[in-house]
Amino acid sequence: MEQGLLDIDAPLREALPAMSGSTPSAEPTVRQILTHTSGMRATTRLDHYRGTELPLYELMCREPLDDVPGRAHRYINRGFVLLGLALAHVHGRPLDRLARALFGDLGMPATAYGPLARSPRVAPTEPRFPGAPRLWGTAHDDNAALLGGVAGHAGVFASAHDLATYAERLLGAYATADDPLGDWFRAGLVPQAEIEPGLHRGLAWVTAHGGHTAYHHGFTGTSLYLAPAAGHYLVINTNAIHNGPARTRLAPLRALALKVLANG
Repeated sequence: MEQGLLDIDAPLREALPAMSGSTPSAEPTVRQILTHTSGMRATTRLDHYRGTELPLYELMCREPLDDVPGRAHRYINRGFVLLGLALAHVHGRPLDRLARALFGDLGMPATAYGPLARSPRVAPTEPRFPGAPRLWGTAHDDNAALLGGVAGHAGVFASAHDLATYAERLLGAYATADDPLGDWFRAGLVPQAEIEPGLHRGLAWVTAHGGHTAYHHGFTGTSLYLAPAAGHYLVINTNAIHNGPARTRLAPLRALALKVLANG
C-alpha cells in the first residue's frame, strides 16, 4: 500500500493479472477480504482445480459469490488465498520470498513457510487420513498443502520466541508516532464488522473489550493476543489437534488468555 501497489478499497481484480469472462469473486475489495465480509464461498476445495489449464487465481475468481460483498461477516479463507496470489503478482516475487524478507526485517529467524525438516522443535499435528503418518513439518491445511505449503491463509511455522518478537514489534510500533507499522496496526484494530455482540473484526484481527484487546487463532491450536494500550501480549503455541479437534479443548484456555489481558 505504501508503494502504491495495492489499494485497500479497490476490487481484488486490480491486483491480479488480467482475466477474461465473468469473475464475480474478484469484485470484493481488499478491505472486504481482510474483514471477512467478501461474500465469497466459504468452502474452498482447490483439489477441484487439478488438471485445469487456467491459472488458479482465475479459476477461483470465476466462482460465484454466496452473498453481496460487505453485507455480513463470515470467516472465509479463500479470500486470503487470493490475496496471497495478488501480493505475489504485484511484487513480482513468490509469497514465500516476500514472507522471508518480512520476517527477516522483524528479527524472526525461526519463522518460515514449510516444509521443514522433522525435529524436536517442530510439532506434528494429525494424520491427513486414518492410518497415515502424522503431518510433521508440512502444512496442515489441505489447500495450503496443495499449493506446496505456501499460501496466503496458512502454512507458516513459527516459534514462541519469534511470535513474542512479532508482538513486541507491533506493540512498540503502536506506541510510536509516525511508524508505518504502527499506523497499519492501529488501522487494523478499528472495528469493521460485528462477529457477535462484543466481538468485532478489524483488518484480519478480532477485537474485543471495546478494542482494548486484539487476537487471532490458528486451527492447529495457536493463538496470539495483544493488549495494545497496556503493552501486553500472550502467545499460545500448541499442537492440540494432535489428538482430535482442538477448538473445544482449547476454548477454556483461550477464554482465560483473553480475560487476563483484558484485566491486565
